[in-house]
Amino acid sequence: MAAYILRRLLLVLPTLLGIITVNFFVVQLAPGGPVEQYIARLENGGAGYMERIGAAPANDGTHAATTQTDGSAPTYRGAAGLSPQAVEAVRKQYGFDRPIGERYLTMLGDFALFRFGDSLFKGRGVLELVGEAMPVSLSLGLWSTLIIYAVSIPLGMARAVRRGSRFDTASGVAVIAAHAIPAFLLAVLLVVLFAGGSYFKWFPLRGLTSPHFAELSAMGKMADYAHHMVLPIGSMVIGGFAGLTALTRNAFLDELGKAYVETALAKGLSRKAVLWRHVFRNAMLLVISGLPAAFVRVFFTGALLIETIFSLNGLGLLGFEAAMQRDYPVMFATLYVFTLIGLVMSLVGDVVCMLVDPRIDFERREVSA
Repeated sequence: MAAYILRRLLLVLPTLLGIITVNFFVVQLAPGGPVEQYIARLENGGAGYMERIGAAPANDGTHAATTQTDGSAPTYRGAAGLSPQAVEAVRKQYGFDRPIGERYLTMLGDFALFRFGDSLFKGRGVLELVGEAMPVSLSLGLWSTLIIYAVSIPLGMARAVRRGSRFDTASGVAVIAAHAIPAFLLAVLLVVLFAGGSYFKWFPLRGLTSPHFAELSAMGKMADYAHHMVLPIGSMVIGGFAGLTALTRNAFLDELGKAYVETALAKGLSRKAVLWRHVFRNAMLLVISGLPAAFVRVFFTGALLIETIFSLNGLGLLGFEAAMQRDYPVMFATLYVFTLIGLVMSLVGDVVCMLVDPRIDFERREVSA
């Protein structure tokens, strides 16, 4: 196992490099980059933007400044747009005056040392922004995934054992009905019902913690954190049971229909012993193999609307805003973090499979006898 883990860790670097490289050149060559975004902001308005690039806005209240020709700061020319000097100043500010290859190599060197630079539009360090957003995304992704698995696996097993019963039918209808409700719509409904919208005010509407969180005891902090997580987590998990429950049920039904189950029962083993000693281990391989993908899906994409509704500044919202603003440092930093976590979670899934069933040997790419 150690050799396999080491080999997979070594493969993380070229995989990460390939993903970052492809996305870098695709994004850099796409129209509407940060220079265009910033120029639009300059033209729409403000002395603050002009001052950041050392340009002089008009001072007569009409935005009708003249272009300097004596080497002084470039100016904004109102309806005529920016002077060439101002445009060049913006390009230099963002590093777009350098060749694309040079920018690419610089980024790789910085990323190797986890130096992500500063946001182009937020005026803060990217690492600081990611560090603030990470606890939110980890909370949503980790707890949602654990709760979904904790409920879906026993429910899927119970449905498989009671195949065709009223419980199987009723639970199947319930999880499918829950799955049909979009997470964002359920989030809005929960806000209206329980967060002071129109009825009860049982739960807070925004944030991970209360303003007085630092003053609470250890148990108080845990309770406050859990209190804030109830509605966001509830919005995400209720619709997530259907797929995993069906997968678990089908995996167990497939194993229960195999010959070794009948053989074990014929040898005198109880049905409970067969279920937990043999069927569970074999059926869980398919379910566990999907754990990394489920976590990554919830961690990266599933929480965007939830973060927006509950005012949670997570990585999903941070990456979305960066993409809309063409904030390249934030975009590539979140992509870097997403990819790295996804690759590590893929390895974790393989290791868990080997722990659940020691017969699996990924080093030989086969199941040993």
